[in-house]
Amino acid sequence: MKLDVIKLDGAKAGDIELDAELFGLEPRTDILHRVVRWQRNNAQQGTHKVKTRSETSYSTKKIYRQKGTGGARHGDRNAPIFRKGGIYKGPTPRSHGHDLTKKFRKLGLRHALSAKAKAGELVIIEDAAAEGKTAALAKQVKNLGWKRALVIDGSSVNEDFLKASRNIEGLDILPTMGANVYDILKRDTLVITKAGIEALEARLK
Repeated sequence: MKLDVIKLDGAKAGDIELDAELFGLEPRTDILHRVVRWQRNNAQQGTHKVKTRSETSYSTKKIYRQKGTGGARHGDRNAPIFRKGGIYKGPTPRSHGHDLTKKFRKLGLRHALSAKAKAGELVIIEDAAAEGKTAALAKQVKNLGWKRALVIDGSSVNEDFLKASRNIEGLDILPTMGANVYDILKRDTLVITKAGIEALEARLK
């Protein structure tokens, strides 16, 4: 499939032939869901923690005598059935991550790129070069109509463009190796440089 290449000022800079294996697939939501779930689970801290019976701050003194009260036999107030007592089998720190094969992760990225291409939310730019001035870049972004956009550059990100984009709301930039399914899908517009296209093809083939 062919797509126009533009400059940051909106002028046309030719066209590019996109690889159908990366941008021409029929997007599958089940594949995208599995990859996003893998990403989000790996990002989850898993630091949730409750106090067990041995960690609550009540005295360990026996609260009343063993026999003769007509009540159940208890040792101390830390028992789980008492208010503010220890929690039984509550959450403890753990990893929520799970494995997903590299082959499947690559497949998910190809489907994410194809989903953006099919929805008409893919833009190819000649390069991500700026003068390092936020105001100038912000004006260009506004003129292009990018409200929530992700820019994927080549193997490294242009330093001047990175500096200029830091304070622009809704604009993020990543190198090719940082491209991932979750970040691509949650933005309204996916912007890729020509260098980024070449690097993605090399990475995903």
